[in-house]
Amino acid sequence: MRLISSGQHHARFEFGDLQVISLRDGYIDMPPTRLRDEDGHTLDELPAAVPLAGDNLRLSVNAFFVTDGTRSVLIDTGASNVWHDPTMGLIYHALDEAGIDRAQVTDVAITHKHEDHVSGLIAPDGSQAFTRLQRVWIGAGDTSVFTGRLEPIRDRVVPVSEKVAINDWTTAIPTPGHTPGHTVYDVRSGTGHLLAWGDTVHVPTLQFDQPNVSWELDGDQSQARAARAALLEQLTQPHHFVAGAHLDSPGIARVTPSGDGYALEYLAPPIG
Repeated sequence: MRLISSGQHHARFEFGDLQVISLRDGYIDMPPTRLRDEDGHTLDELPAAVPLAGDNLRLSVNAFFVTDGTRSVLIDTGASNVWHDPTMGLIYHALDEAGIDRAQVTDVAITHKHEDHVSGLIAPDGSQAFTRLQRVWIGAGDTSVFTGRLEPIRDRVVPVSEKVAINDWTTAIPTPGHTPGHTVYDVRSGTGHLLAWGDTVHVPTLQFDQPNVSWELDGDQSQARAARAALLEQLTQPHHFVAGAHLDSPGIARVTPSGDGYALEYLAPPIG
């Protein structure tokens, strides 16, 4: 997998016969008190290696567009204008910058129901962001999000309750824990695998080195911790890469074992 080009809000990668375009939706600042130890308690001390923006952790927010030149899938959609913080909602600029026509998007794969992942299905003006949308894949445990603002999308929702192929080169894999319907998408090209996840990791400068650290908003912290452990171990296999919604933009990297944890090697310089 290699970087082809990048801009302020996107980065384009060649992945065998596929292209993967990382789309930067922005960032959100969160307090370090969201982090939890194995007993569910707030961390006593934040390692010096974890950078802060003022007093907060700064989490990138990414989505990913994958295409074989004929078919495509958009993995997550960003926050649109629903979040209280105006530093997100840039996915539409990212799509334009990358030369991706929104009318090209027929299939969307959502990692989970939280606002910074699903809200971009509806544009800030209240219109449907993807006018030719046919299918929205999401974990069966998270389909309740399609009410109110997202109600117009409900008739195209495809619930994922087990491992299932959503096209010739992408498989949806249930990974509950952060939410009941949290789902990872395994994108394959040749012998390569790109695992696109949502909130498996929130703070990459900490949770790869210490994967037992969890997040306050993990609905089931022990289940989320187990899912993270299994995915990180899988990512150490040859020809495996990760695309993370909250990894530093553009959010695509390889993972290797390191001590009692893992090391993260980004495949592109930061954007944004």
